[in-house]
Amino acid sequence: MNPTAESPLALPSGRCLTLDRPRIMGILNVTPDSFSDGGRWRRVGDAVHHGLAMAREGADIIDIGGESSRPGAERVDAEEQCRRILPVIRGLRETLDAEHKDVAISVDTTRAAVAEPALDAGAEILNDITAGREDQALLPLAAQRGAAIVLMHMRGAPATMQDAPHYEHVVDEVVQFLDTRAVAAQEAGVSPSQIVLDPGIGFGKTRKHNLSLLAALPQLVGRGFAVLLGTSRKRFMGSICTYGGQVPSPDELVDATCATTALGVAAGVNLFRVHDVLANRRAADVAAAIRAATGETV
Repeated sequence: MNPTAESPLALPSGRCLTLDRPRIMGILNVTPDSFSDGGRWRRVGDAVHHGLAMAREGADIIDIGGESSRPGAERVDAEEQCRRILPVIRGLRETLDAEHKDVAISVDTTRAAVAEPALDAGAEILNDITAGREDQALLPLAAQRGAAIVLMHMRGAPATMQDAPHYEHVVDEVVQFLDTRAVAAQEAGVSPSQIVLDPGIGFGKTRKHNLSLLAALPQLVGRGFAVLLGTSRKRFMGSICTYGGQVPSPDELVDATCATTALGVAAGVNLFRVHDVLANRRAADVAAAIRAATGETV
């Protein structure tokens, strides 16, 4: 059964994100090379200010990352990731506590050596694009600290993931992978109420693969775990929205992203990871109101 308001996403602080309405995760990349906003929020004060602005626009979670996962991205060691993100997490947590206590912070990392100090600094959710495969200590850490964890599907690694990705049956393979990683998380001691599944749109997938997964979202929803969708400003939508030979830039794909958010809400997706919080907050809320009205009599 799909998670509901009766089975909220539990967080170690005691905060609970009920899933009776769509939840928005705002992206805060503290990196020089992210595909859309690289270098924009590298100064701590600017990053904290932007995180607070997203909270004011309706973000329920601020996702902070110090290593880009764009196609072709180079790795960043744990020490450098910590140098980038820890001051931002501390500053943002303090600021949020003064104005938006219910907003949670997640850390976008694959490494326990980054995740642990991030949790100490105020993060409560781990967002791992490798679903706990790169660092075997990450799932036990989540269990030990009571942190929620996002388990994402990715074929290959960021540096090579778009080099002719191939699947026999992309939907079946992604769902099977996520089922397997959810079992691994539970075997490590993570509660089902703290597991979030992410099909990994754009991570080792062609445009056709991405569209197939979006069309099949109902197959992922309802497996007993929360589901996160991350399509924000992604290249495959730009290839669809090319008119007169003009390919839109990532920041011109806000409306396209909102279309997938509305689609996800209709399918029962719980969380949406986006750059443009306010537009997607509105799209999600309208779609949720329409979904709630289904079957109502006048």
